[in-house]
Amino acid sequence: FRAATELLVSLRYISATMEALSSSNPKGYLATPGPDRNGEHMMGTTIMAVEFKGGVVVAADSRTSTGSYVANRVSDKLSKVHEKIYCLRSGSAADTQAVADMVAYYLDMHSVEVDSPPHVKTAANLFKMITYNNKDRLLASIICAGWDEKKGGQVYSIPLGGSIVRQPFAIGGSGSTYIFGHCDASYKEGMDQKECEAFVSKAISHAMSRDGSSGGVIRMAIITKDGVERKYIPGDKLPFMKDD
Repeated sequence: FRAATELLVSLRYISATMEALSSSNPKGYLATPGPDRNGEHMMGTTIMAVEFKGGVVVAADSRTSTGSYVANRVSDKLSKVHEKIYCLRSGSAADTQAVADMVAYYLDMHSVEVDSPPHVKTAANLFKMITYNNKDRLLASIICAGWDEKKGGQVYSIPLGGSIVRQPFAIGGSGSTYIFGHCDASYKEGMDQKECEAFVSKAISHAMSRDGSSGGVIRMAIITKDGVERKYIPGDKLPFMKDD
């Protein structure tokens, strides 16, 4: 009986202590502060594309975050919308995936109607139309790049809001703010494929080293008239780790 009484007193003490703690900590006594895993998946990222004479080089890091929590460290942000047209996605992962799927669907129908591969500018204008008409509902910034028989390699930037600009090279995502100066200083007209690959990989690796929302590995694609060649640079072989 004495042991039962002591147990009852202990339980009442614990209950009172838990109640007092819960009133000062609404998330509960056992809740510990940590990263927010319930937020929207964001492509806090670094994406980049460069034109060269025979095509384009596109690349991106691989980190997808939810607040301060890294939800996926090896995601693929290079989305194929047609055989020789890719898009690079930054913003909300859900929004950009949905937009890329819509554009791929429309391009498939368009290529059947005209009985030829679609032009890169057609794909870029589809991205522009969808993002502009839904600019108050989407968080999507896109770089559309690829190769077609009419104009060769092309890079189009479609930032938030749905404008469209063709550029010799384009960068985007949270990591791009760290490398604008580097890209302006390092870019030169007439670079060949190997020079563009080195330019892109070095710029993205430097952004990954500074931006907390960029990281993982570098995924790259070279798009030419012959098709698409995919490349991969692991995290322990990033160019910024090498001596110049």
